Formats: sequence, C-alpha cells, structure tokens
Amino acid sequence: MDTKSVEAENGSEFKAHMFSSSSELLQKLQEKWSSVKKKPYPAMYSSIFGGIILDPAMMVIPIDDHMVHRGHGVFDTAIILNGYLYELDVHLDRFLRSAVSARISSPFPRSTLRSILVQLTAASQCKKGTLRFWLTAGPGDFLLSPAGCPTSAFYAVVIDDDFSQCKEGVKVITSSIPMKPRLFATVKNVNYLPNVLAKMEAEDKGASASIWIDEDGYVAEGPNVNVAFITHDKELVLPFFDKILSGCTAKRLLELAPKLVEQGRLKSVKTANLTVDEAKGAAEMMYVGSTLPLLAITVWDEQPIGDGNVGELTMALSDLLWEDMVAGPETQRHCVSYDQ
Repeated sequence: MDTKSVEAENGSEFKAHMFSSSSELLQKLQEKWSSVKKKPYPAMYSSIFGGIILDPAMMVIPIDDHMVHRGHGVFDTAIILNGYLYELDVHLDRFLRSAVSARISSPFPRSTLRSILVQLTAASQCKKGTLRFWLTAGPGDFLLSPAGCPTSAFYAVVIDDDFSQCKEGVKVITSSIPMKPRLFATVKNVNYLPNVLAKMEAEDKGASASIWIDEDGYVAEGPNVNVAFITHDKELVLPFFDKILSGCTAKRLLELAPKLVEQGRLKSVKTANLTVDEAKGAAEMMYVGSTLPLLAITVWDEQPIGDGNVGELTMALSDLLWEDMVAGPETQRHCVSYDQ
C-alpha cells in the first residue's frame, strides 16, 4: 500500500471528539494550564467579555473577529519595567493613529483605554514584561467588509517576560522578502506575514534577523525593529520614517542622543537616507526596539560592520536608553499601583 493510501485510511479512521457541554470544554482548556507553574500571561482584558480575565484558559478571541480572519486590526506594545509602564502614552498615541489609518473606531475614549491598560497591569501583578493591546473591527461575520460587525473590539494582555539590556552583537542578512508598501509599513497593523517570513529566512541562514531595503535602494528597517548607524565621522543616523514604522524607542533615542553630542562623543544626530553601501560601510550598526533597547549588529551578509565588534558608542547609546527606562522622568514612566 502506498503512502497516500495509508494516510487516507488513517484519516478515515480518525474520529473528532465532540464536546458535550461548555463545562467539559472549559475543563479541557484548564487542563492545558494546570501543569504550568508560572503563567506567561497573567492577565487579559476583553471588551467583548467586558472585563479583566485572570484564567489563561479563558483568554480567547472570537473566531469571527475580523482581526482573526481578515487581519483588520492594529496593535501596539509598551514595556513594564520595575513596576513602571514605560512610554505608555507614546505607544497609545501611535496606536490610535494606526486605528484611524485602518478605519477602526475605538469602543472607548483614549482616557478609558489608558485606564484599562493601567488597571490590567496592576491586576496582573507583573513587574517586568510587556503590555500588548489591539483594536479590531470586531466580531460579527466572515465577510470582507466589517459592516456586519456591531462594534469594534479592544483586547490587551500582559506578558510576563524577563528581558535585559542587550550587550552582545548579532548577525543579519538582507531580506529577499518584499517589504510592505508605505501605507501598511507606517501603520502598526496585525498583517505580519512579511515580517514572519523575513525572520524565518534569516534564521534559515544562521542569522538573528534581517534588513529590508526599500524600492529606491535605501535601508529601511528590520522585521520588527528600527535600525541605526554610527558613521566614521561619529554621526548617529536613522533612516527617515516616511516609508517605515515610526518607532517609539527610535524617536526616544533621537531625543536622548544629543547628550553624547554635548559630551563630544558624537558629532551629530539625524535622520537621512542611507544606501546599502553607505550602511555596510558604517563604523557601528544597531537594531532599536522596546525591549532591547539597542542590539548591536556586528555582521551583515557575512561582512563585518566596522571592526566586527560591539561598538563603544552603541553601548553608550544603549546605556542612555536603559537609564531612561529605569529612572527616566515621569513623562516617560507611569508608576503602577499594584495594591489597588
């Protein structure tokens, strides 16, 4: 008997279990988490349920939510560090700009969204991790248009994550996966298939991640991070944000980096177009992202960046960002009241 015949025979013998009640299904879902010692997701909020959920077995999204089957949703992420939410307002503002571009109206005003996110973090008791939140066209049907969705939906989850300041360098490649066009690249939406494929392509080649090059031949961004460069003239250069996502951490880096200019360690700080040759010829190169906050790139397409080591200025900039995350001003950090 050939393989296809065996597969067909086995498939015909398989009988799918039918759950007789919601209580039986809930028991099955809870069994999955019963052996997990530490919950990776200590709390979730769902506007569909109308509250905060602490049982990970119930942290679900309706299958007919248009974010699930049509990708009609936007999201953002803030970090939780030492009991503080870092740059919550910056991320929330970008989140709402993305929602406008995606033509998704929020079920709540901004102040309520913010209050929910703070309350959710407090309920989670998580002091270090990430807070991820979504606005979607909402559940309603499986059609293309969201016209049949009664209301949009807001979801958020706290992810317990032990991250630390990155101090090692990584290898990257130039991605062969086409980057998103401007409209979609500048909106933080849930359509991440190109990002996923770019990351997988890099991993297949033994690299950490990849770099996208735009249609004009200029360096764009990584699959979920911005990139930055130190030239041999000690200039900090980030690509323009006109065709890529406007990174919150990247923008904060541009605000903090002038401190090194004042100290005479950097010559200038700017955004500009960089060709691949100019970028590969830089003295230092780095990824910029929320939980990194900087990650040195020491090899690109098997070619060393600078001397192939983690650069001194990269670490100086990383220290600036990390200090801002740990002990920055109240405008950047919101203290969570976990006792309420």
